[in-house]
Amino acid sequence: MEEMNGAEILVKSLEDLGVKQIFGYTGAAILPVFHALAQSDIEIVVNSNEQSSAFSAAGYSRSSGQVGVAIVTSGPAITNTLTSVADAFGDSIPLLVFAGQVPEHKIGTDSFQHINVKGVFGDAAKKVIQVSNEDDLESIIKDAYYFAMSGKPGPVVIDVPLDKQQKMHEYQDMNVLRFEESYHDDRHLCEEQCEEFYQMFLKSKRPLLYLGGGLNSEAGSHAIREFNEYFGVPSVNTLMAKGVVDARDELNLGMLGMFGTPYANMLIQENDFFFAIGVRWDDRVAEKVGFAIGTDIAYIDINPEKMHQIKIERGPKFSFIGDAATAIMDLLNYAKNHNITLNIHEWQQRARFLKRSWPLDYNRESKHIQSAEVMALLSTYVDGNTKITTGVGNHQMLAAQYLPMQKAKSFMTSGSFGTMGFSMPTSIGVHYANPEARVIAIDGDGSLRMNLGELHTIASLDLPIRILMLNNRSDGMVQNLQDAAYDGKRTGTQRPKDVHFAEIARSFGFNYAERITDRNDLKGGMEAFLNAEGPCFLEVCTDREEILYPKVPAGGAYKDMILGPYIKQVSGDTIE
Repeated sequence: MEEMNGAEILVKSLEDLGVKQIFGYTGAAILPVFHALAQSDIEIVVNSNEQSSAFSAAGYSRSSGQVGVAIVTSGPAITNTLTSVADAFGDSIPLLVFAGQVPEHKIGTDSFQHINVKGVFGDAAKKVIQVSNEDDLESIIKDAYYFAMSGKPGPVVIDVPLDKQQKMHEYQDMNVLRFEESYHDDRHLCEEQCEEFYQMFLKSKRPLLYLGGGLNSEAGSHAIREFNEYFGVPSVNTLMAKGVVDARDELNLGMLGMFGTPYANMLIQENDFFFAIGVRWDDRVAEKVGFAIGTDIAYIDINPEKMHQIKIERGPKFSFIGDAATAIMDLLNYAKNHNITLNIHEWQQRARFLKRSWPLDYNRESKHIQSAEVMALLSTYVDGNTKITTGVGNHQMLAAQYLPMQKAKSFMTSGSFGTMGFSMPTSIGVHYANPEARVIAIDGDGSLRMNLGELHTIASLDLPIRILMLNNRSDGMVQNLQDAAYDGKRTGTQRPKDVHFAEIARSFGFNYAERITDRNDLKGGMEAFLNAEGPCFLEVCTDREEILYPKVPAGGAYKDMILGPYIKQVSGDTIE
């Protein structure tokens, strides 16, 4: 055993866990940790603010099989991360956030930059740990890393008093496998459960897979793709499951829900067996549902609380609490061992027909560039090496509708919490987790302004991140809601002054920063943007009056979907 101070133990524990980068912002109450980091091979990425640091760390987690780490100081620094922690909690993203704290004897005494971290973060994190001077910091950190990934993943916040960082302790060099293996989920479907599932499944003529973020991992994606190579069941996915199956697959109908694709929202009305895997039944999806009536439901999820809720609300006839990838492989192996096959040729043809016959579309006659038009163009350049992050708003939904993501963990967006300002800081974490990938941060002018300082972070670190900003000088999604619900009174959603964001990016030192206002320049500008080196910024000025379609109105069901004036049926050659 070696004697070290608490800060050195913290950093050594992160090294043992394989952490390569931390994202953070320094301050007095965390200085010992940053000093210890300076003696380490762990790279320190300094963001423009603490919220961005935690978003970047979560972006690292979202796009990899590891846990991102953010380290900040006390008081306003740790409270700045609250939104990012809540965002990660909502989307079940593992994350470690370390905060400096006043010395332990000053906790609760109104000391400078003191805040009750446990009280503030209690309902926003998977776990909050207030470290005391008697605690074993090494075991806390190593356990927290794997706890964050276990079961329903989520963020862990660890508050470390300044005197704990400074005091000397014995470092025990505990093997991380001891902690990792303690969280292994060994639950499998038994033969009887598999038989029960297939008794339902084989009666179905129109089964549909409802894929959620619980499958958004290499293992989950591999399992469901193998399952569907064998059975060929049409699928729809949530926003968080985009890329779990290849969007180019003709039996994948993309995102369902309030702003889902027309064909996904049509097909869901016709299924007779709804197989939900790793989903939280978000209200943007579930409240639109007429599918629970007269439709058998099977449900697999790792979260016992969610399973309890859905059993009461939806009454699934088959359910299993456990790892989705494991359960899917259990079902597949049972089918192969018992020569189980499924003949749903007509239903497959129906799914293909709907996907071909009801394509997404937009106003092609407008003199203004359409945001949908930009996403449709970008979709032609997306490949298996592309990683997308988005802000929140119409641009987010259009990206989800149009972009054909091909791999798991390739589309990072704020799903449950809907956090504006998400895209740019998240893209930084995505880059560090995937340095060879082409990372594109898609943002609206409203979302981008909220963490504008990350332009400086990206430029100063010379990161090869491409920012595509759709500038309609408004908060487009909220404006659409105002037009529908408040007789077009657009209070607080428009910005009269036209700010040239490309000039701001150029002033920060972006290698490529251009602004497009003319449709004739769009294709060439997009190609130049995608082919340039280093930090790149493309601002496209789009139509403020554009409305996002299709949409299922609030309180409506899928049958009430509004296609708008531009989405129309095109000729199809199979089942109508």
